[in-house]
Amino acid sequence: MEDAPRRGDLPANVERVERTLASLPKSDLVVFPELFLSGYRVGDRLARLALHPGSPELRGLSSAAESHGGWVVVGTPWRLSERPGEVLNVALALGPKGERGVQGKRYLPNFGPFEEGIHLSPVGRSDPLSLLGGSIGWQICYDTFFPEVSRDLALGGAQAIGVLSASPVTSRALFEKLLPARAIENGLPVAFCNRTGVEDGMVFAGGSGLWDVRGERVPPVEERTTGETRWLSYTLDLEEAARWRPFRPVLRDLST
Repeated sequence: MEDAPRRGDLPANVERVERTLASLPKSDLVVFPELFLSGYRVGDRLARLALHPGSPELRGLSSAAESHGGWVVVGTPWRLSERPGEVLNVALALGPKGERGVQGKRYLPNFGPFEEGIHLSPVGRSDPLSLLGGSIGWQICYDTFFPEVSRDLALGGAQAIGVLSASPVTSRALFEKLLPARAIENGLPVAFCNRTGVEDGMVFAGGSGLWDVRGERVPPVEERTTGETRWLSYTLDLEEAARWRPFRPVLRDLST
């Protein structure tokens, strides 16, 4: 989903996710962009807006995923229980049977209009999450510029990579080059979910999509636009990597 969250309004954005899941036809996986639950340009409010394992909002989101009957992955600030006061930028995955997974952002941009390194802490590793009967790796926006993130996920057994993003229009051309490159060099399909809207003068670019193992952009099965919201539906084949890699054995050759 491409959309603009309500900046700094956690209850409204959580309710938006819940309402959206309730209104959609059943999907195996519904993805929302980076920091969708908080908004992006919220400064030191990230600590106050961050979810944690005991958050009532988390219980509501889990219930919405269960009622929908599929997985939801949404970008949110996440409070570190083991290091009080620190906050991560994460992809939060919630399953239809109460499952939960979290992957934090490894590389935090802190240049130009970006100030993530001031308010957020990075994580040191990337591990695929088990969902949809398989293994999907998640990374967040600027992580895409560092090929070791996608490579770690591929070597960890990911069958596909999902990218949550809050990327501005000034970066759109770069992502359109990087995303197919990450797919080709790892023999994995790559899905990209980027937000739209404007916050504090930053214009977000949209441009969400799916790239196959050859780096070719896959056409959506269905596309709908309502106001600022754009929905793209795809069929993601988790067996595509296994079929392709014998013909382009990049990971095999890397390990020899």
